[in-house]
Amino acid sequence: MTTAPPPAAELSADEARRIALDAQGFLGVPDRRGGVRGVLRHLGAVQLDTISVLARSHELIPYARLGAVGRKTVEDAYWTPAPLGASSPRPHAFEYWSHAACILPIEEWPHFAFRRRAYRARPHWYHDLRDGAYEAVIKQLRTEGPLTATELGGAKNGGPWWDWSEAKVAVERALMYGEVVCTGRRSWKRVYDLTERAVPGELLHDDLDDRECLRRLVRLAGRSLGVGTRADIADYHRLKGEQFDAVVEDSGLVPVTVEGWGKPAWADPEALATTPRGRHRTTLLSPFDSLIWERARTERIFGFTHRLEAYVPKPKRVYGYFAMPLLSGGRLLGRVDPAREGRTLVAKQVSLQTRKAVLPMARALREAAEWVGCSDVRVERVDATELRGPLTEALAGL
Repeated sequence: MTTAPPPAAELSADEARRIALDAQGFLGVPDRRGGVRGVLRHLGAVQLDTISVLARSHELIPYARLGAVGRKTVEDAYWTPAPLGASSPRPHAFEYWSHAACILPIEEWPHFAFRRRAYRARPHWYHDLRDGAYEAVIKQLRTEGPLTATELGGAKNGGPWWDWSEAKVAVERALMYGEVVCTGRRSWKRVYDLTERAVPGELLHDDLDDRECLRRLVRLAGRSLGVGTRADIADYHRLKGEQFDAVVEDSGLVPVTVEGWGKPAWADPEALATTPRGRHRTTLLSPFDSLIWERARTERIFGFTHRLEAYVPKPKRVYGYFAMPLLSGGRLLGRVDPAREGRTLVAKQVSLQTRKAVLPMARALREAAEWVGCSDVRVERVDATELRGPLTEALAGL
């Protein structure tokens, strides 16, 4: 682990929390001019996940920051459709392995050259390919244009979910190597295209050496977080601690101490230059939101323990299948496990820290319902039973 130089600033826990909220786009007036693409560039990575309750996570991310932006608008902002007559789209984003499977600004394509080289140098696939299978997929994409794995010949062999077809293995390998890029999703299936055709020419290179890739990603992660520990910043793009150590001194981030953290931290110098001010968002957060996706950081900043329980056996769940934390006034005040039944948003299980969280939860539920086209909200269970009545009344009054 790197030895941090003397801190340039000492931050209170509250100052660090506000810096983090500001860096993640939850403090101040939303930048509607930049829209969804502005949110993506600001965050640097938007995580994808298969679960869809209110909406998929990559839709919930801009919603939480901008409000009720149309879901089609979100998709179009990520994946720019091809103009009529064009052979291939020129996306504003691409999908690749960052914090997990993420949508990334197309400008970051060169920054992941280190990861593409690592995949090429250290094949880790357990699937074998017959001679010529990889080349056949590349040839088909070159001839027919962007295709899903199904259109390439089928995604599965008919066995378990990991029993990929030869075409799926080949195209996923090409994706990791960088010869193919994911330019969008069609019915939640990746759409693959040749990188040379989809990525703008000025970005289509692996010229950056590994150190420069890492330096840029650490700098960008620090900017997106505002302030963070070694683990926080490295985890943003799933870098190793030693990779962070190798470049942090040249990243431009400033060493700081934060009250109560007990670990060295680094901050974006621009975040330290002004005092974060403005209106706080009241909203429900996806469990995959970058504000809270690192559990230890969430506990350290907000004093709030959150865990996605979708993959926990139902009898062992505490808060529900897809519990969404409630952000209001710059604090995490509770959570709700939502569902949809026709035009009704169902709050299956609501957990509130105090009575003061009742009205913010009601507002967040009503706004979310309207966003997804629901006209009613029904509350089923509130952990603090004495708050069920007040929550129901607050919803009725909105």
